[in-house]
Amino acid sequence: MSEIVKQKAEAALAEITEATVALPEPVEANAIVPLTEADAPVSAEITKRMAELDMTNTNSIVSFGSGAQAELQTISQAMLQDVRNKDVGPAGDSLRDIVTTIRGFSVSELDVRRERSFWEKLFGKAAPFAKFTARFEEVQDQIDRVTDNLLGHEHKLLKDIKSLDLLYEKTLAFYDELALYIAAGEAKIADLDANDIPAKEAEVSAADENAQVMKAQELRDLRAARDDLERRVHDLKLTRQVTMQSLPSIRLVQENDKSLVTKINSTLVNTVPLWETQLAQAVTIQRSAEAAAAVRDANDLTNELLTANAKNLRETNKVVRTEMERGVFDIEAVKTANADLIATINESLQIADEGKAKRAAAEDDMKKMEAELRDTLASAKARKDGLGDTTATAVPTA
Repeated sequence: MSEIVKQKAEAALAEITEATVALPEPVEANAIVPLTEADAPVSAEITKRMAELDMTNTNSIVSFGSGAQAELQTISQAMLQDVRNKDVGPAGDSLRDIVTTIRGFSVSELDVRRERSFWEKLFGKAAPFAKFTARFEEVQDQIDRVTDNLLGHEHKLLKDIKSLDLLYEKTLAFYDELALYIAAGEAKIADLDANDIPAKEAEVSAADENAQVMKAQELRDLRAARDDLERRVHDLKLTRQVTMQSLPSIRLVQENDKSLVTKINSTLVNTVPLWETQLAQAVTIQRSAEAAAAVRDANDLTNELLTANAKNLRETNKVVRTEMERGVFDIEAVKTANADLIATINESLQIADEGKAKRAAAEDDMKKMEAELRDTLASAKARKDGLGDTTATAVPTA
């Protein structure tokens, strides 16, 4: 690791020490206080939010309490926008980059007892130590680049911790604001049930027949608006519960960020120099081991070539001779084709005979149907002339 990167890592220690996640927690005072039990300041705030409701305006009910989240949403969007503008890859990727860089010197390649495959030897593929040395020529630059990248992530994480402080404060304020809106909604519902709806019911009862339908519709609309408000208050309660759950989540993220920053700094200051020392030792050990194995690899290659060529010659000769002794057509294929041809001819003759028989039967059926139709028509004509079933049944006159 370069001296400049090392100095930057040490300088970041002071900023890490200043990072804090000591944040206030919701207390019992944050509970929802009904309007009837609230003190004067809280009662005034609840009444102010009740004034935002217009029971004749559906949008007023649907958007009730949404304004409380505006500032919180602004902060969240700013943080998300910052995330989108960051370089691709989280700090964890940089940690893995260092590990991957070091693990590029795989244990199998450093093992002097590992034998290269036949094809590696045949085509002159680089020996393990050759690849090891080629990688080592660039590994120092890679480590310096990754460590510098880690410093950038470290500063971003520290910035995120401070941003989460502000997000926590605004989330807690939103949590308290929701309590006021919920109390205002519940007070409005109680007022509707106790005053507005009974008054409207009285108007319906007192209205004449012509106006009663209109008054009844107004009562129905008021009740529907009241139910909408009740559902909206329920949604606000759910939102408040989720908001409360997000508070410890923010603290947990902050603690994780601080732990990750500490880990990054420890990696830069302590681990990377240790890796560099171990790599230098690995190079020296590998050179000695590879020199001792060079002669053995040459002898092994000769023996493998002799064995492999003999085996390949035998297998290839067997395949070639087998194909040379085969005829142009296999007799079994000719027999099968001849049997299929005879069967096809027999099936054709059988189908022709069956078709001829079916046609003859069809002609007989048509003649029979023609005779039946002719007899039916003749019977119908006889009924029209007054003959038919009554013919020869008249009583003779005296």
